[in-house]
Amino acid sequence: MTTLQQHGGDGPHPTSATATEPAAPPTAGVARVLERMRELDHALPADDGVAVFNRVYLTVTEAVAQRVGDGGFADPKATGELDVQFAHRYLTAVDADATGLRPPACWRPLFHLRRHPRIRPLQFALAGINAHIGHDLALAVVDTCRALECEPPALEGDFDRIGTVLTSLEEGIRETLMPGPDLLDIADPLTHLIGSWSLAKARDGAWAAARMMWGVRRFPELVEEFADRLDASVGLIGRCLLTPLG
Repeated sequence: MTTLQQHGGDGPHPTSATATEPAAPPTAGVARVLERMRELDHALPADDGVAVFNRVYLTVTEAVAQRVGDGGFADPKATGELDVQFAHRYLTAVDADATGLRPPACWRPLFHLRRHPRIRPLQFALAGINAHIGHDLALAVVDTCRALECEPPALEGDFDRIGTVLTSLEEGIRETLMPGPDLLDIADPLTHLIGSWSLAKARDGAWAAARMMWGVRRFPELVEEFADRLDASVGLIGRCLLTPLG
């Protein structure tokens, strides 16, 4: 039995559920995250760049919560903890911006350019996903390992299952937010931009970064330096994704 399973043993094992049993509700932490995201969805103008990303993230979080309730993860407690730690970093960035504080560098392009008239909704969505996956996910894995007193490999299976949910939603997100069939033209700038970023590669990079930070966690100055450089590099990618188009 892994360390993670030992810490997550208070919930029902997924194999104990039957087809006739109702899905379990999301944990209190995940429920609060969903409530906050829905509040933002109602409060922000529909064309606000942060609102565009928030709608995407709300859809993803609802899908993960549904799978947790349906027994789709090996350790629902650990998945719920990772989901909450992950969302906390995004919501903290939202609060920082709203109160005049500086959010992490990875989020600044989206907050600074959220109302730019020549940036398309798909760009806003991808810039938010880039910040959240490229930077926040790695730190959330480390936070979850600390909270549950486990090693990253204990989270890997459910981390990959969450990745499957993200990948399944990515194509629909792109199709929904693509402005028109003319963008099938390979020379179109937006076609070039969306083809230059990969969710799967960003997720793989986040996992590698999390393992590295966990491996050197006894050297906090090194962890902080690495996290700062990761933040800055992800922010640079976000700025490129938000290049205004004609």
